Amino acid sequence: MGIIWTIIIVYMAAMIGIGLYAKTKIKNSNDYHLAGRRLGPIMLAGTLAATEIGGGSSVGVASKAYGEWGLSAGWYVVSAGIGILLVSFIAPFMRKALATTVPEIIGRRYGKSSYVISSVLSVIASAALAAVQITATATIVHVLTGFSLTWAILLSGAVVVFYTYLGGMWSVTLTDFVQFFIIVFGFALAVPYALSAAGGFNTVISNLPSEQLGFTKIGWSTILGLILLYFMTFSTGQEAVQRYYSAKNEKVAVTGSLLCGLLMTIYAFIPAALGLIALASFPNIDENNALATVTVELLPPLVAGILLSGVISATLSSASGNLLAVASVYVKDIHGSLMKKTVDSSTELKMSKRVVMLSGLFAIGISLFSQQIIPLLVFAFTIRSTGPFAAYILGLLWEKVTPNAGFYSVLTGTVAGVSWQLAKEPFGIMAVVAGCVISLVTFLLVNWIERKKGVQQAPSAFDSNDGNQDHLPANIS
Repeated sequence: MGIIWTIIIVYMAAMIGIGLYAKTKIKNSNDYHLAGRRLGPIMLAGTLAATEIGGGSSVGVASKAYGEWGLSAGWYVVSAGIGILLVSFIAPFMRKALATTVPEIIGRRYGKSSYVISSVLSVIASAALAAVQITATATIVHVLTGFSLTWAILLSGAVVVFYTYLGGMWSVTLTDFVQFFIIVFGFALAVPYALSAAGGFNTVISNLPSEQLGFTKIGWSTILGLILLYFMTFSTGQEAVQRYYSAKNEKVAVTGSLLCGLLMTIYAFIPAALGLIALASFPNIDENNALATVTVELLPPLVAGILLSGVISATLSSASGNLLAVASVYVKDIHGSLMKKTVDSSTELKMSKRVVMLSGLFAIGISLFSQQIIPLLVFAFTIRSTGPFAAYILGLLWEKVTPNAGFYSVLTGTVAGVSWQLAKEPFGIMAVVAGCVISLVTFLLVNWIERKKGVQQAPSAFDSNDGNQDHLPANIS
């Protein structure tokens, strides 16, 4: 255990060192939120992948493989990779818009009411997603240290708030790049070692219920639903979209997105395999502890240290991206545009850091109350995507849209998604899919009616004075 802790401490110290270096590159708010829009394809792919391969795609997948999904839990990440590949078709339009947040685009096109709803939804969802990552980190700390889960959550939350406060998007991007490759390397090393320690492939298989080995146990409807879920949530999620906004140009946005999707698909079934090894060797543990338990009990200290360092850093990095998303939406949209409180770049930077701290405390509170990973993850995806989906995507891709089409689609999609979730997802259709479909149908119907009536189309999504601290969406009044 001493070797594991030494590796983790050294690794985390290196990450903080990178964060301190990144802090020197921050000259203004644009650097803090968007890394100066200077990310190349490799850096973009690394930060996208590290952001999305967090608690849900590592600790969460291992726990689901240990539990009801079995081997097919790997589809959770494959679906995410396919979702990112689909977002690649929209990526150049995101970068072209020269925005900072998702609500900013909605505000430019559809007006204040749509802007308010989408801003509030984005803040709540991003805070909930940060809570997911804090919980995922805490499960590992809990197993390693023997701390209660409550204390592990408090410790993990404190680290991630400091980590985000330190360097904004530059810090997140540089550490993400290192973390992604370490987590993939660590997981790839872990599987053969864990298999050997558990008695070999045949022993593990013989100790598993046969249904746990079903490659598509979760069902094709769930797999397709996950692909739709990820496409919808990645194309509207602030922490992902903010990275596309940070790309050097439109070509980089596409290339980085395609590379990210490929990397995520390659990684997908590794944490699922570790979850199954945990089930075969430790059949009576809490499923959320599957990854941490198999790592500590079956892996050599050096490999365990590398793996757990990667997992802890990846989950913290995902949480960091979500806290930064909250800060960006609040500072740029709620405080700057909706409340019409103009501040200079220096003040805006200080405000962003304060919001990171406050949203971090809120996320810690959610984590303490929920202590769930996948369910809370899906809920956050639902509330952030169902309403804004059609308005944001069509607002980027289609010039001939009307303001009311955006407003009513945001409103009905949000209500439908939340209601579907509360109704326990009737007919096995995911709430995020049902809500986004209703959002899309509403948008098209209202837009068609208003176009027939000769209603004037909404302002362009690409009208921006990027770099101006005082920029407001043109039609906000």
